[in-house]
Amino acid sequence: MVKKLLLLLLFSFTLLFGNEEGGEEFVKKEYHPKTLVELVASFWETTGIKAIIDVNDDEVAIDPAGEEKKLGAFESSVGRIIMIGIVFLLFYLAIAKGFEPLLLIPIAFGGLLANIPLAHMTGPDGMLGIIYNMGIANEFFPLLIFMGVGAMTDFGPLLANPKTALLGGAAQFGIFGSLIGAVALGFDLQDASAISIIGGADGPTSIFIANKLAPDMLGAIAVAAYSYMALVPVIQPPIMKALTTEEERKIKMGVQRHVHKMEKLLFPLIVLLLSILILPESTPLIGAFAFGNFVKESGVVERLSNTMQNALINIVTIFLGLGVGSKLAADKFLVLESLGIMIIGLIAFGIGTAAGVLMAKLMNKFSKEPINPLIGAAGVSAVPMAARVVSKVGAEARPGNILLMHAMGPNVAGVIGSAVAAGVLLSIFK
Repeated sequence: MVKKLLLLLLFSFTLLFGNEEGGEEFVKKEYHPKTLVELVASFWETTGIKAIIDVNDDEVAIDPAGEEKKLGAFESSVGRIIMIGIVFLLFYLAIAKGFEPLLLIPIAFGGLLANIPLAHMTGPDGMLGIIYNMGIANEFFPLLIFMGVGAMTDFGPLLANPKTALLGGAAQFGIFGSLIGAVALGFDLQDASAISIIGGADGPTSIFIANKLAPDMLGAIAVAAYSYMALVPVIQPPIMKALTTEEERKIKMGVQRHVHKMEKLLFPLIVLLLSILILPESTPLIGAFAFGNFVKESGVVERLSNTMQNALINIVTIFLGLGVGSKLAADKFLVLESLGIMIIGLIAFGIGTAAGVLMAKLMNKFSKEPINPLIGAAGVSAVPMAARVVSKVGAEARPGNILLMHAMGPNVAGVIGSAVAAGVLLSIFK
């Protein structure tokens, strides 16, 4: 026992004094006493207030990939204040107005965290950077969202009236219209392709394609897509009313036929098979969507279906929103391109809505059964918000006129349509 103790003491002595230079570094530590004024000054240098009000271009921002960018005076001070104001506007829309709070609150909070000076929240070791690399940079989160949406989707209305798929296709004119608009504003074809998906009001698809074609624009594209999804009740009704007459809005549609379970079971498999054979680039999105729907319609794995519809999609929405919000940092969002993207997205969404309504008006002229043109507006991918808006506008024109199930046909067709459009753009411009 004594021998072991002596060996331990000898070993400790060797560590402390065996290397004179190293030992001095280990044992001696120079301490420079500071006055109270110096301590306060040191603390002041680390505060966010000082970083914002001290206009300079010395601060460095770090993105999730670890790349550093020197911030200008505007980005590090006034830009942050503007972005924090935008974040609180999103909070207001989500909480006071009820515009898609499940999406806007995580996105806005991520934007708030991204604009905290000196915190490096968006760096590879920061919380937002970890979330971004974990599921957005590799497109994993959008696929999980599509899986959950598939589990919540009922293709019955579409199968009961297959011609409403044309309305979902017509609404995709907004995507290709925004592609032309983006090119006209000076974006190259690859960037314009990423921007154009905003026209379908499909957030997960917008993130998926932007990450492949224009990762630098991901923040503006995602925020625009989700903002227009949230603003469907504001944007769509004026367009719908402007393009239809009072009599058209009062049209009452007949009862839909009963759809057999086997039809619902085979449909996602057929859609997936067609995408594999014709448009493989769209397979990740359509495959996740088809899987979620197939699990639901099988009827034998209710626990899996319930998990996808509730726990899974809710958890992923939290992370997806925070990750998207990380792109709301002033240096990434307050650029001229972001304003152009927001304008293009708004116009494209309007075009998609108008195209769906006009197609429904045309189909009504040649259809034996009456078609209310309002359901064409549900051809955009905002499920089920667009269908609810259609039902509300229809009920205002004719109380008791329930259009919700009829509108769900083009609504779910729009989800598939936007995924197909994304696959086409990826195939051409990737």
